[in-house]
Amino acid sequence: MSMGNPHVVFFVDAVEALPLEDIGAAVERDPLFPDRVNAGFAQVRGPGDIRLRVFERGAGLTKACGTGAAAALVAACRQGRTSREAAIEADGGVLGARWDARGHVHLSGPVELEGAYTPPADLEAAFSPR
Repeated sequence: MSMGNPHVVFFVDAVEALPLEDIGAAVERDPLFPDRVNAGFAQVRGPGDIRLRVFERGAGLTKACGTGAAAALVAACRQGRTSREAAIEADGGVLGARWDARGHVHLSGPVELEGAYTPPADLEAAFSPR
């Protein structure tokens, strides 16, 4: 499914038991997805509770993925596994997610600064307006 970028969501019984580094890499590069894909592995623990791990294309297993959380909620709801609102627990924390009647997915949760980066002057100049 598309959340502005491609996602596939697999529903599993025990997401923590899976070797996601191996499975995610294989799914990301499967010929079914010529432009590669973000692979989400979701364990529905209740009608408003999803445990999610995402292998992002080009990045690998990540702590959190907002579009992955949105894809997991929509896929779960479409299959009758959850309501239109759920708490989604990723490795980095819990997001609140709600799929509204107009088809928009709203996410809420805490934000933490992981680090800061200052690009080298020559790189910054390359992206500055001229």
